[in-house]
Amino acid sequence: MSSDRPVASADGAGEADLAKAFQELARGERTAAALESQLNSMEAKIEALLAQAEKDQQEAERLRAQKAITGESGAGQISGAGQDGER
Repeated sequence: MSSDRPVASADGAGEADLAKAFQELARGERTAAALESQLNSMEAKIEALLAQAEKDQQEAERLRAQKAITGESGAGQISGAGQDGER
């Protein structure tokens, strides 16, 4: 007489062990789901930081190019001063 089901002892220890294994498995799955959620959140933050860094770099390069084109003229002039030095 063979059975696909595990044989439990008279005190039900086999069933208790199986129930405990399922509880531990469920706890592990909850932990894995929580970790995955945290990783997804971190990934989104990293992507946002990288996008901002790229945007900042492009803006810095644009400003450098603009300064190179204008030759940074106006250095040494006081803002608001007229041609004769009057305001």
